[in-house]
This record gives sequence, C-alpha cells and structure tokens, in this order.
Amino acid sequence: MFTSYGRILRHPGALRMSMTGLVARLPISMVGLGIVLLVSAATDSYGVAGAVSAAYMFANAGFAILQGRLLDRLGQGRVLAVASIGFGTAVGLLVAAVQADWPIVLTYLFAAVGGAFLPQVGSSVRARWSFVLDQPADVQTAFALEAVLDEAVFILGPILVAVLATTWHPVAGIAVAVVACVAGTLTFSSQTSTAPPPHPRETSTGPRTPMPWRAIVPLAVVCAALGVLFGAAEVTTVAFAEEHHHKSVSGLLLALWAAGSLTSGVITGAMHWRGGPSTRVRWGSFAMACAMVPLFFVTALPVMGAVLFVAGFAIAPTMIASMSLTEAVVPAGRLTEGMAIMQTGLVAGVAPGATLSGLVVDHQGASAAYLVSAAAGLVAAVAAQALPRTRTRSTPEVPSAA
Repeated sequence: MFTSYGRILRHPGALRMSMTGLVARLPISMVGLGIVLLVSAATDSYGVAGAVSAAYMFANAGFAILQGRLLDRLGQGRVLAVASIGFGTAVGLLVAAVQADWPIVLTYLFAAVGGAFLPQVGSSVRARWSFVLDQPADVQTAFALEAVLDEAVFILGPILVAVLATTWHPVAGIAVAVVACVAGTLTFSSQTSTAPPPHPRETSTGPRTPMPWRAIVPLAVVCAALGVLFGAAEVTTVAFAEEHHHKSVSGLLLALWAAGSLTSGVITGAMHWRGGPSTRVRWGSFAMACAMVPLFFVTALPVMGAVLFVAGFAIAPTMIASMSLTEAVVPAGRLTEGMAIMQTGLVAGVAPGATLSGLVVDHQGASAAYLVSAAAGLVAAVAAQALPRTRTRSTPEVPSAA
C-alpha cells in the first residue's frame, strides 16, 4: 500500500531534499512560541510577548507572497540563501534586544524583519516535487508526504522549544530554531538538481503568464477560513482543558488532533483517488466543518481527546487537495507564488480565529467557542463550491484557467 512513497523517494536527490526541507521548516512552529517564552521571561508581560509574536506573524504573512514571486523569478538558490541569512540576523538581533533591554520598538522591528525574511521552504519543496515528478498521482503522494512532515513539525516543534526554554534557558528554544532554519535552508537551497529553473519576467517573448484567479481566489478563501478554524480550535482547546482544571493536558489534546491529521495524511498519499483535487477540496472542507460540531457537546477530557483525534482525519486530505489543486491550475513559472498565497491565507486566518474564539470563551465558555471553528469550516465549504469544475492539464477534473 505504501510503495508509492518509496517510488517518489527513489528519485535522485528527493530524500535529501525532503529531509533538509523538514529541518528548515522547524521555525514555523518554534519561533512564535519561542518569542513568547523569551519576551515574557524578560518583561514579565504576556501582553508584550504576544504583541511581539504577532508582529513576527503578521510580517511573515505580509511578505510570503512577495518572496514566493521572487523564488519563481530569480530561482530558489539565491532567494532562500538571502532569506535565511536575513532571518537569522534579525532574530539574533531580537534576542540581543530583549536580553540587553534595548528600546521595545527595536524588539518589534526585529521581530517584523525576522517574520518577513522567514524562508518559504514549505512552498519551495512542493514546487520542487512538482518539477521532479511527472505523474499527477506521484505529485499527490509527494504533497501527502510533505503534509505529514508539516504535522510532525507542528507536533515536535512546540514541545522542543518549550522544553529548551523552560528547563535550560529562555534563549535556547529560539536559538535552536534559528540554527535549524539557517543550516537547513542553506543545505536545501544548495541542492541544484531538484530546483526548478527560474522564470524571469518575460520581455521580448510577451507578458507574464496570468494567474488563474478564478480558481485561486476561492481556494485562498478556503485556506483563510481553515486558518481561522485552526486558530480558534487551538485557543478553545486550551481553554477547555483549563476549565476542567488540567490545563497541562491541552498540549496532549492538540497533539492528538495533529496525530489524526498525520495518520490520514499517510493514508491519503498511499491511495489512488478517482476524484480530482477540486472535488476533494469541496468534500474535505465540508468534512472539517462537520468534524468541529461534536466538540460543542463534549464534556469530558478523555472524550475530547478521542473526538479531536477523529476530527483530525479531515485536515491533511483537505490541505493536500488544496495544494494539489494549486499545482494543477497555476502556471509552472508562478507555482511557488501560488503556493505562498495558500500558505499566507492559512497564516492570516489564525490570529483572527484565535481572537474571536477567545472572546467567545470569555463570555460563553470553551464549548461554545468550538462553534467558531465550525462556522469557519462552513465558510470554507461554501467558498469551495465556487471552485470551477472544468478539466485541467494535470488532472481529469480540475480547472486550468480563469
């Protein structure tokens, strides 16, 4: 059943590409929490720590698409190398500013610059898979593998940074994240055999290939709504555990949710799907909305863990289908940019989701706040219905252009 994974990893350079991409992506789940732990330890203020982390996150979301465009035009090697050095320098200055008690405005500035420079390795590695592999089914398997690795990052990263920051030194967690990012990204970007060629803006050959916005816009809305769902569910789950006087269990509950997604991601990549990715995005979004509804009725921690694990099964197949659809409709010369649009949508939705669910928790309790996630899933399901249903170049059923 899982021979499909072996087949794609036997391509020259594929295993090394994917594994170095995994290391380079660790900061995605480590730096935000690392900033909170570092700044709160130095200032005794979670409010300031959260604001600094938000500056980092918003800058990352704001500049991801621009970096994706540069990756397509200039090539991954140069752009990722510069981004990793810029990221490492900015976060290093952030640590120095906090430790040396520099003016707080510098802390915000360095956090924002670090977020802007964070290398878009997740989009880049998926663009490489699309370049290396010829068969749509193999690309589907590769995207499933990367979704599984993403889940591993989001399970292991927060645990690693929290343990290092609380048992060793507040700087330790964020320092490991920086080292992983810089070393991993430089190693990843140096692998030229799997890198897609740059696609500079055409001059004499005509205008640049247009982005298929008719498919990209509703798909970006789907991703943003799912980002709201994720942000709301994370905050709500922590509040639910605290209401039951076991706040420390919240990490385990979220890990079970991610484990469900990881499991379904492995299965998704090993299967041959008859329906195209646009069909799977529509059904997956609907399944995610439905999966959030039972959480409103749960009243016990063990039951919540079980329900979250089952609910997680809807995540990876939906995200894999979203990336597969992006790969199917976006021109090769703008693929990394297209991937970055989807990643930006996800990131941009997390903060509003967390904020809205926090307000509901304060006024109605944790159980009611799970309805925020359900509503966000419903928005994603509705947006998915706007995806075109005509044929495309790489799958039997997905749209090819706007």
